[in-house]
Amino acid sequence: MRVVIVTESFPPDINGVAHCALQTARHLAARGHDPLVVAPATAAGPEADAGAPCPVVRVPSLPLPGYPQVRVALPSRRVAQAVAAHRAELVHLASPFVLGVRGMAAAARHHVPAVAVYQTDLAGYARTYVGAGEAAAWRRIRSVHTAADRTLAPSTVAQRDLEAHGVPRVRLWPRGVDAVRFRPERRDDLLRAELAPGGELLVGYVGRLAPEKQVELLAGACGLRGVRLVVVGDGPSETSLRGALPGARFLGRRTGDELARIFASLDVFVHTGPFETFCQTVQEAMASGVPVIAPAAGGPLDLVDHGRTGLLVPPGDADAVRDAVWALAADPGLRAAYGAAGRAAVAGRTWEAVGDQLVEHYAEVLYARTAVAA
Repeated sequence: MRVVIVTESFPPDINGVAHCALQTARHLAARGHDPLVVAPATAAGPEADAGAPCPVVRVPSLPLPGYPQVRVALPSRRVAQAVAAHRAELVHLASPFVLGVRGMAAAARHHVPAVAVYQTDLAGYARTYVGAGEAAAWRRIRSVHTAADRTLAPSTVAQRDLEAHGVPRVRLWPRGVDAVRFRPERRDDLLRAELAPGGELLVGYVGRLAPEKQVELLAGACGLRGVRLVVVGDGPSETSLRGALPGARFLGRRTGDELARIFASLDVFVHTGPFETFCQTVQEAMASGVPVIAPAAGGPLDLVDHGRTGLLVPPGDADAVRDAVWALAADPGLRAAYGAAGRAAVAGRTWEAVGDQLVEHYAEVLYARTAVAA
């Protein structure tokens, strides 16, 4: 199958959209399909794609003002040219919003079916950054996804949101996790001694440091006696968070096996953002055998079994986050039980299994197009 993956982000970017697009391309190539990626250009230049599993076409882009880690594609004919030159049988739109709109138009122009993957709560971001624009964001989302042959939602909450806002043909497609890389055996006593020299409980956050993530909600937990907070990631909120979370260790951006070692060395993982359509870091913490605290909103509702693999707390409630951390700090047995249950819950969610589900969605869309044409 010849597939063009049009994605708003791709490595070396580090985020959920980029990671999922990379895993999709890897899986398609491994299964004998012929993928091509179209993505915004990055500051890293052509060498950034040296290790990609398939050819990558880069579209000119500019950094988002105030958030240079995010790049926005500029108008370009390269998307349509790539779809035509690759003789695409299907176009995969990863979190379509800017570049994905052009990918949808190119698919329609060449009479190629499109599968749109919903990954980003743009309406929630509009509320966070501008205090308005939620309705406009949903109009944009509805317009793009309605044009697709099928929309894939990463969680049941996201699926319900899309359907409630009038998006048709929505199916569930979750995300995989590398349970070989992220595993409890990577726990590192030397790293723990470095991060918590007094033997403190290690509580960690991993993700972007941006307003929508609400990492400041960890302030109360950061002040608990015997607790050491570790923050992994970067972003525009880093300076303010260093002031809001005194005593926390900020490790910056970490990836690969180094990130897996940090995950496994934590005692508790906390995610604070309420706008996650899935939340891959929660799944990676669970694969690492670490109990999870997350807001009872969005994707974590599918991932965290409250009272069995972790704790769900009211979104935006700093006191609830602090109390949940304190409850787990006081009970090593409960932490161990939650961690083991979390690991067992995600062990079968491999990228291979999830990738095969995606190919099944492709096949169903192609069959439906063929049936209509006949």
